[in-house]
Amino acid sequence: MADVTMPQLGETVTEGTITRWFKQVGDHVGMDEILFEISTDKVDSEVPSPVAGTLTEIFAGEGDLVEVGQVLARIGDPAAAPVAAPQPAEPQTAPASAPEPAGQVVSEPGSGGAPQGGFASAPEPAGQVVSEPGHEPAPRPGSATAAATTFVQTADSADAPASPTSSLPAPPAQTLPTAHTRADPRPGRASSTSPLMSPVVRRLLADNGLDASMIAGTGIGGRITRSDVEAVIRSGTTAHSAPQAQSPRESSMPPPPARPPAAPVSGPTAPLAPAAPLTPAGPLAPAAPLTPAGPLTPAAPTTPAAPTTTAAPLAPAAPTTPAAPAVVSSAPSIEVAARDKVVPLNNIRKRTAQHMVMSKSASPHVLTAMEIDYEGVEKVRRALKSGWRAEEGFSLTYLPFIARAVVDALREYPHLNASFGGDHLVVHDEVNLAIAVDIDFNGLLAPVIKGTEGKRLRQIARDIVDVAARARSKQLMPDELSGGTFTLTNAGQYGTMMQFPIINQPQVAILSTDGVTRKPVVVTDSYGNESIAIHSVGVLAMAWDHRAFDGAYAAAFLHRVKEIIETRDWEAEVR
Repeated sequence: MADVTMPQLGETVTEGTITRWFKQVGDHVGMDEILFEISTDKVDSEVPSPVAGTLTEIFAGEGDLVEVGQVLARIGDPAAAPVAAPQPAEPQTAPASAPEPAGQVVSEPGSGGAPQGGFASAPEPAGQVVSEPGHEPAPRPGSATAAATTFVQTADSADAPASPTSSLPAPPAQTLPTAHTRADPRPGRASSTSPLMSPVVRRLLADNGLDASMIAGTGIGGRITRSDVEAVIRSGTTAHSAPQAQSPRESSMPPPPARPPAAPVSGPTAPLAPAAPLTPAGPLAPAAPLTPAGPLTPAAPTTPAAPTTTAAPLAPAAPTTPAAPAVVSSAPSIEVAARDKVVPLNNIRKRTAQHMVMSKSASPHVLTAMEIDYEGVEKVRRALKSGWRAEEGFSLTYLPFIARAVVDALREYPHLNASFGGDHLVVHDEVNLAIAVDIDFNGLLAPVIKGTEGKRLRQIARDIVDVAARARSKQLMPDELSGGTFTLTNAGQYGTMMQFPIINQPQVAILSTDGVTRKPVVVTDSYGNESIAIHSVGVLAMAWDHRAFDGAYAAAFLHRVKEIIETRDWEAEVR
């Protein structure tokens, strides 16, 4: 009998969501056979079985959020009796029946009979609700309920004065947490009945003071995703949790009487202000004509009138403005015709979309492009074509040559091998090259090849093929998607002329390798004679962050890449 646990998929990954079980209870599972798929904030991964046997139990269903090390399933002997996977429990507001029914009530703050936090310390906490007025049974002597009832009187009690709680309308059952609806005290955490959230999402909620209950989750099972939270942040409607949060008692209290409007502040202020100087005007009747106070008297009221208008701290109606955040802005509504098809976005597509929008809003993108003559590279590719494929098992493309030239040029122009930190630039010593990989047109991943500054062309080519294959087969570890310092995206396989890529944050540049075609070029021999020849030519287009450096620096780097590609002895490099 072996337990299958949630694996550690990376140093920063603490939990994930099960998106799919490939085996069901009672199925035979082979060693290293794919058992389930897990989705984290970084990548979707297929997890193989650690042992061979029969899947006898499943403890976490599809859509469940599980922590690293948590037991998810059990694999045993074929004869072992299988246990069905647990069905997701529906949130419970109050149980239909309980061993200790109504009568246990919540004590008022400051009562000595019950602990703070909203529960009376009875042996059977589940199903405790606030008793309705007039329906409270007699408490047991010495119990916590008895202590609580000394502070909460029923409507029928005539002997003792009723506390404020007793005069309140009976709160709905869901206002008091039960054992099934326990609230998580940590900031940004969802309760056990709230949509599931990852640590990154909780941190975003806490950092921005957002209330999870105000955000509609678009993930599996209503899970609030990072893109959901950042959409709210970008919309500017910050639904702060503090003004919205209420205790069960507060939610059942009648609203306080509205403050009467300050009548003198508005319109009436102007006419009432001059009335003040008119009162002393009686005894000073003779002085009235002698002083210029006559004209100044109207001026005096106008002076206070200005502050009162400004002091229209009826702008304290601004506190009511936070109520607006309750309305979360959404995308414009789209009319769906009868023959239209609505295609939900998968996790990778959602994360790609969110990251691209964030990058465009964060960085001032600039494009620099140069035409490259690949004829020297093409001659080496043609000469080594058959032998290379026999030795390595894959074709020799232009991408490894470009990657090798970029790595060397980054050593000379280190500010492109950097990350932008707001008010500083972090220039990295190692060159960790991220390679953008298309996932069957369903999303984009950029796995990272670490330490490329110490690798030759052949090893770089192997690494590119390896990470691309594992990205498409969902075999990448989350840590392989982080730590990149410069990114290459290769659309040239489709014959593109030039594309404007989006920077992979927090990096400061990304290079697009576009299509290579045969075209006439002007060539010059050693004597300076010019002629027309047919060469393999393509464009390298680089998007860069203008906050990090300027156009001359970007152009000098790209020119250096061009020089290396066009002039290096690539045959000596490859062999």
